[in-house]
Amino acid sequence: MKVTRLNCFACGHALALQTPIFRTTTCPECDADMKVCKNCRFYDVNASKSCREPVSEPVRDKERANFCDFFRPAAPAGGQPGERSEADEARARLEALFKS
Repeated sequence: MKVTRLNCFACGHALALQTPIFRTTTCPECDADMKVCKNCRFYDVNASKSCREPVSEPVRDKERANFCDFFRPAAPAGGQPGERSEADEARARLEALFKS
């Protein structure tokens, strides 16, 4: 199995996960689902359905595990494993404040 590095969309924790990432995979720090739109390289809030993959089925909740066949883990911010930009860290903290 291959190891993929990404940051948790919810807490920003740097992860090294074995791929493929399954629907049941969660962050060891905050228990957030990992196979979610917000952790996918195709996720883009400015695109139709917030996804750059044109044939994908719409996913209603971008922070919950889903069955999308096009899921590809997003590269960590800045392109370096385990690194996040200051803006990404601030956004993750802000989103964590408003989670229910």
